[in-house]
Amino acid sequence: MFCEKSIELIRELHRMSDGQLPAFNEDGLRQVLQEMEALYEQNQTDVNAAKAEGRADLIPSIKLRHCCLLRNQRCITAYLYDRLLRIRALRWEYGSVLPPNVRFHMCAEEVRCLKDHGEFEIDDGTVILLKKNSQHFLPRWKCEQLIRQGVLEHVMS
Repeated sequence: MFCEKSIELIRELHRMSDGQLPAFNEDGLRQVLQEMEALYEQNQTDVNAAKAEGRADLIPSIKLRHCCLLRNQRCITAYLYDRLLRIRALRWEYGSVLPPNVRFHMCAEEVRCLKDHGEFEIDDGTVILLKKNSQHFLPRWKCEQLIRQGVLEHVMS
């Protein structure tokens, strides 16, 4: 059924109380995006067939899939916006350094290196080469010290 995964993302947020942050459901989000890609491809095929062959019988299915695309888009936006509001509230409550139980539920963030720093080893032993203007996906709490030192900056978009 269309839009089930996106609605499940919203239900997941509603199950949690206001002060809690559920784990970022990257798999669910990826499944919704794959569904959207499949719907878009089906629509492209049907639109081309409707134009080339004059098949008006395809228009209702095109409209249905388009509505599903829009609904999935709204659900993903609502999911991400609700997480943003919850994270903002937690930042106000705890400050810039979140406790480990809250950080565990957050996804990786993108940071940009402002100056050459060399190698940076994170907790799991992974070594990252920090060169000027390079971008990396790291949990903020792992590179908080480098952000304070001005070596890295958090990229918002």
